[in-house]
Amino acid sequence: MVRVAVSPAGLCAVSLGIANDAWQADLRRRFPCAAIQYGRRTYRAWADAVAALVEAPGQDFALPLDIRGTAFQQRVWAVLRTIAPGQTLGYGEVAHRLGAPRATRAVAQACGANPLAVVIPCHRVVASDGGLTGYRWGLERKRALLVREGVRLHAFDASYARRSPKATGISR
Repeated sequence: MVRVAVSPAGLCAVSLGIANDAWQADLRRRFPCAAIQYGRRTYRAWADAVAALVEAPGQDFALPLDIRGTAFQQRVWAVLRTIAPGQTLGYGEVAHRLGAPRATRAVAQACGANPLAVVIPCHRVVASDGGLTGYRWGLERKRALLVREGVRLHAFDASYARRSPKATGISR
């Protein structure tokens, strides 16, 4: 399930597969002064646009964005938005593109803080060995998004299996 939050400036949060109570709590934590409204038809159109992006990752996402984060996070997210569907970058490669080659962990933290799942494609960032690593919305979802985009998973599968005892239960 795709959940979205919209501010007057644009799309400010996207979540994948989160329970309604957890989503509401997350919104209240991130936007403590906001008047949160649920279930408006307008929001359905925004959620549909994000779902369409999941189905066809190569399309342009034309809706306005309200991307909130630190200056460093904003820089990381800008790099992530340049990664084409079907491509991946390592955390270290992102750090190098930022001109901060020792900031690999900070890049990983910025990916984890990404408020706009899929719109800012943090799922396209992988370990230096090409393996799947942390994803706020679950490694299975990250894997599914990458498969949908045509990423070859032979390197990912072995790495993922080493990290997760549940990995063998993933169907192809």
